[in-house]
Amino acid sequence: MTEKNKIKKIIHVDMDAFFASVEMRDFPQYRGKPLIVGGSPDSRGVVSTCSYEARKFGIHSAMPSALAYKLCPSAIFVRGRFEAYREASKIMREIFYEYSDLVEPCSLDEAYIDVTENKKNIKSATHIAIEIREKILERTKLTASAGVSYNKFLAKIASDMNKPNGLTVIRPEEALQVLENLKIGKFHGIGKVTEKKMKSMGIFNGADLKKVKLNDMLRNFGKAGYFFYNIVRGIDNREVKINGARKSIGSERTFSDDIDDIELMLKCLKSDSEKIATTMIKSNISAKTITVKIKYANFEIASRSKTLRSFVSDAQIIFQTAKNILQISLIKDRKIRLLGISLSNLMNENDSYMVQPVFKFYYESRTTNEYF
Repeated sequence: MTEKNKIKKIIHVDMDAFFASVEMRDFPQYRGKPLIVGGSPDSRGVVSTCSYEARKFGIHSAMPSALAYKLCPSAIFVRGRFEAYREASKIMREIFYEYSDLVEPCSLDEAYIDVTENKKNIKSATHIAIEIREKILERTKLTASAGVSYNKFLAKIASDMNKPNGLTVIRPEEALQVLENLKIGKFHGIGKVTEKKMKSMGIFNGADLKKVKLNDMLRNFGKAGYFFYNIVRGIDNREVKINGARKSIGSERTFSDDIDDIELMLKCLKSDSEKIATTMIKSNISAKTITVKIKYANFEIASRSKTLRSFVSDAQIIFQTAKNILQISLIKDRKIRLLGISLSNLMNENDSYMVQPVFKFYYESRTTNEYF
């Protein structure tokens, strides 16, 4: 088998309810209870993550804390301790690098690892995934779920199939059947809006998706149609990237009716600032440049940026800076239809150990038995 045609061995590791699990590890009184890490229920804060006990009540990440409280009044709300999360994440990634230098962190709690050629010359990707999960548990006292397959999409799907504390392997000969039986909402990359549109077209699972012709996919979903058309056929040629740093992060909203209420604008900026800060902290990134984008009712767009002296990921600093920019930039007596915040000039706080030199350890994988 040539190097070009060699079957990839990709592992996706996803920590189980990461922030909440760290809290329950460090504070035994939280164990077995509905625990929510995020803003207070009497604030405009949001849920960063929650325990599986809380998820039984329909609570999920990015949900307003006030709504989470209504769903489960007995839930325990705690503020995040991000230094503790970063330390656990660092230990987790150091374990990954024991096996491969091709590690692509997606956030503090998940990553792809290409073990096609690995430092320990272990032929079985499944065996490596087992060892990684055992070491994570031993060194952090936390559980992780893992998925193993021949591309990133399938590895991601697999890691979500047996959570928490599970391991799922999708072998090449099993992939098409798994994908055909998969509910459309479980396809990674298909969000709520796309899921709703697909269901309106009679697409409820992978088998339905596979019946749609490429031209129809492109007509209904644009360039994303190529992605949907390929993934249901088990095709995903994306490489595990060690330097796939994002350029910016942000949030914007289009109002159903044009508005000129400054208090409503500030409320939206505050909410978006909290959501962005949560994502930044989870992804272990900070930023120096904050931009506010305004689209007026006549579709005229205005944006203004401010670059701070130091890198930040704090919601209050983001909000106060955005508030000042808005107050300076907004043209009075004009209604707006869109308001957004974006942060750029990013720094990943794990850069010192996330980007490693790549050393190659070659061997041939000749059969799917050896593969897994």
